Amino acid sequence: MAQVWRCKGLRWAGREPVLTWDGGRSSALPWGKQVAFAVVGGGERRCVGARGHSCFAGAAVSGRSVGARCEECSRLDRAHSVAADTIADDPRPYSVYLAWFGPGMVKVGITAVERGSARLLEQGAVAFTWLGRGPLMSARRSEELLRTALGVPDRIAYDAKRAVRSALPEVPARVAEIRGLHARAVGLDGWPDALERMPFEAVDHTDAFGLDGLPSAVAVVGELVPGGVVRGELVAVAGPDLHLRTGRGVVVLDTRLMTGWELTGVTEVAGQGDGEPGERGARGGRGEVTVPVREFGGVQDGLF
Repeated sequence: MAQVWRCKGLRWAGREPVLTWDGGRSSALPWGKQVAFAVVGGGERRCVGARGHSCFAGAAVSGRSVGARCEECSRLDRAHSVAADTIADDPRPYSVYLAWFGPGMVKVGITAVERGSARLLEQGAVAFTWLGRGPLMSARRSEELLRTALGVPDRIAYDAKRAVRSALPEVPARVAEIRGLHARAVGLDGWPDALERMPFEAVDHTDAFGLDGLPSAVAVVGELVPGGVVRGELVAVAGPDLHLRTGRGVVVLDTRLMTGWELTGVTEVAGQGDGEPGERGARGGRGEVTVPVREFGGVQDGLF
């Protein structure tokens, strides 16, 4: 009988991406790895729960949801989320940062100091610099100040990030853009007294993501479906996105779409093994994607 795996998502261990699975196992994602898995046929995608707890109802969720949570679990998750500004008494210190994703694509945000740069890796920030450090509410106030004064958002759509990854300017141009914004930011009046301003120090994630020489993507996986297969050679990982070389070209898979599904290794479908998804099979073979995809700038009907 084929072994079933449940993906818990992609995590960054230092500057190394890994896929995590129920049961505590993880799969390293080195460049050139053959990622290959199939969605168990006849199944449904189930809510992943919230805050470490399983979904009480075991509710079915949409294949297109990157959160993979039902309405009730989504409310519970947001109720305990710093990002949703629902926690005011967190005693931990927080950092304020500027994250760069491409020309003119800069956002401001905050993250717990203890997390280091993990949040920036998770978002797919190509480069970033710290701006300040202090208590949560001071960091929140400075974030709002900077968004207004610098005219930068606190969110950038993933499709926008993906569209520019293969055509980024050289490092000096990236550094110059965030250096200019950093200088404007630290020179503003109205910073909370409790927030320590941080000196400019650009950190670049090009090597961590594998972006040098990255081919342009031709499509993005829109959702997984029962019986669907995703198979390709890993050429880059940025944030939650796997860039996979397939027979069609490079296809981007947001690993958040994998959570909530029962998955098997592709070799298991043919009864040839019981390795974890992506661990065996498809080596040297032509990559294939038989789940719905959408092309950049449009929608593709049907499957590969």
